[in-house]
Amino acid sequence: MNRPIRVLCLDDARAALVAADGAPVRLVSAPDAGRALGAGGWRALLDAITAEFPGAPVTAVLDCGDAAGHALAALALGIPDIAFSGDAAAAARLADIARARGARVHPADGVDALDLRGWRDPVAACRAWLTQP
Repeated sequence: MNRPIRVLCLDDARAALVAADGAPVRLVSAPDAGRALGAGGWRALLDAITAEFPGAPVTAVLDCGDAAGHALAALALGIPDIAFSGDAAAAARLADIARARGARVHPADGVDALDLRGWRDPVAACRAWLTQP
């Protein structure tokens, strides 16, 4: 799960999960997607992949940038994994809230992720990415 895949839409998530073939996979949103897509959009994506791939071992991290309000909205909607790049005090408070809800706050560390934009065969791209050492 150390080879994250950036998902910009449901088709990207599908490609990643098909390529993972039951192995754990880490999906990450676009940077600051909590502001652009919103927690509701990410929740809808999570619900769709859960319905299509029940029981798939997936961690899907919504990047909320430095917007604590967007991070709180995501937690309120039951999004279990968010990334936050705001100040340390806000990050600590969000982490406490997340823990109480069974969720996690990840650092928005600019993780190197496979971006599927422009790939003609996103499933093959994901398979190659996920099998790299």
